[in-house]
Amino acid sequence: MVEHYNDTVGVTGSSPVPPTTFWTYILENSAGRFYVGHTEDLAQRIHFHNSGQSHYTARKGPWNLVYHEVYATRGEAMKRGSEIKRWKSAVRIRALIASSEG
Repeated sequence: MVEHYNDTVGVTGSSPVPPTTFWTYILENSAGRFYVGHTEDLAQRIHFHNSGQSHYTARKGPWNLVYHEVYATRGEAMKRGSEIKRWKSAVRIRALIASSEG
């Protein structure tokens, strides 16, 4: 998956770790529909979608995580999510997912 860290802190002996991580993610259901979102806690957010707590995804699940990108700021994650949503093309979203599986 893609990782973008603009504001990172160095940790001796390891890779740079962002102080806070934000995610842009794509979920897919069994009908092949996509949901694009952003969050600070990816596992919790997926659970939220699959537990019926989200209006849009409540009756269309279960949802599986098929793609994610990591960002250092919420603004970057929101911007990328908005960009993907503007595509309105399952073909283009599938190409993005396929490119990350490479």
